[in-house]
Amino acid sequence: MTLLSRIFGLLRDITLATLFGASGGTDAFLVAFKIPNFMRRLFAEGAFSQSFVPVFSEYKEKRSRKELQDLINHVAGKLGGILLLITLIGSVAAPALVWLFAPGFHDDPDRFQLTAEMLSITFSYLFFISLVAFAGGILNSFNQFSVPAFTPVLLNLCMIAAAFWLSPMLEEPLMALAWGVALAGFLQFLFQLPFLKQLGLIPRPQFKHHHDGVTKILKLMVPAIIGSSVAQINLLLDTVIASFLVAGSVSWLYYSDRLLEFPLGIFGIAIATVILPALSKQHARDSADEFNQTLNWATRLVFIIAIPACIGLFMLAGPVLASLFQYGEFTSSDTYLASLSLMAYIAGLPAFILIKILAPGFYARQDTKTPVRIGIIAMISNMGLNVLFVVPLVMYNYEAPHVGLALATSCSAYLNAFMLYRGLRKADVFRPIKGWVKLFAQITIAGITMAFVISLITPELTQWTEWAIPDRISHITGIIALAILVYFATLFLTGLRPTQLKQS
Repeated sequence: MTLLSRIFGLLRDITLATLFGASGGTDAFLVAFKIPNFMRRLFAEGAFSQSFVPVFSEYKEKRSRKELQDLINHVAGKLGGILLLITLIGSVAAPALVWLFAPGFHDDPDRFQLTAEMLSITFSYLFFISLVAFAGGILNSFNQFSVPAFTPVLLNLCMIAAAFWLSPMLEEPLMALAWGVALAGFLQFLFQLPFLKQLGLIPRPQFKHHHDGVTKILKLMVPAIIGSSVAQINLLLDTVIASFLVAGSVSWLYYSDRLLEFPLGIFGIAIATVILPALSKQHARDSADEFNQTLNWATRLVFIIAIPACIGLFMLAGPVLASLFQYGEFTSSDTYLASLSLMAYIAGLPAFILIKILAPGFYARQDTKTPVRIGIIAMISNMGLNVLFVVPLVMYNYEAPHVGLALATSCSAYLNAFMLYRGLRKADVFRPIKGWVKLFAQITIAGITMAFVISLITPELTQWTEWAIPDRISHITGIIALAILVYFATLFLTGLRPTQLKQS
């Protein structure tokens, strides 16, 4: 279901690139969409999920059904009230938020005004999508992972429909995308309600000044908000700096980031979503060995999948972008400039996925402070690296200074992942089991073999831009399929078997 969601996400981005290209107007929408998304990942999928699921799992294991329902009701009341207030403030204060997150737009009054108008509409997405994450946390805790994983498909369908059918009717076509985002949040929440009803756990908002479970969740959320915000603040800082660069920079970074999010979502977020409830239950039962085995299983999968994805997307950055996005308003120049930032982003893919896998090792133990401390260090490092990488590129008139932003993000991700790993080792809750050295050797051999094959069969980027759509799609599909076959065949020949990937 996560794969299906990501495929529809790509179709959405292909639609945006084809109809609107990488323009100043597109930059305006992407900022208006990114700000509520930033809040969503803070309050919904980030801090809230990481704090709610462990406490909910603890109630599920140790408390009665009535107490579980009571927790859900009071969380719904408290969360809904806070979110409604934030949403109203955000919609009214849209111009101030644009000035804060994209100050470079202030020199272009039309783009600034368009961004503010769209943000006042898209901000309502935060309210509903946070409730979606709340419902998803309940479903995931009952091992119903497919429904929350499928739900984002509705967002992508709404945006695609808005782009094709609503945008031609409006004076400003891009405003249709903002309305599509707002509608999507509401539909996603409605979609999950029948599945909550099947569990007999429909939220009935209640307001109580003090509830032990809610208080515990809120206490965990405060540091978790800071921890979850690190990656998002880094991306927003990139947006702030990119708003001062040439028009199109925000869009090039966006399309690069979207392709990074494809493997990150399918493997990193999907695995993390599965292991957080499992780790929470194992911690509640004091099952230290099972806790360690789950982390080892997840990290093994990360390296087996992330390394070839990193190599493949790095080598095929231009061809993939040309095949997916270079139609209509998205030019060959856009493809080239976006491919440079994609290579910089994708170099950090293993670290980005590791962060998603290792952080639940802290959250499941209701330790949100350690990831916060680590995240702050990584964020400060990213700020310094942004200046270190971007300023020289601007001074020497390099054609793509936005690449420095992507590279800084990747470097800080490796620092973040390393410190998370070291923290788990110091806490003695993650101990690498036998076989890691052999596995690294197998992955290295398979990765080098795959890279060699890709280099032999991939035409130059200029050839891709000259091909028609069917030729691009058939070639890129064939190259990726052959690369995957070569990689896993090499792993098999070096002794790795599918049964070794099962969780013990």
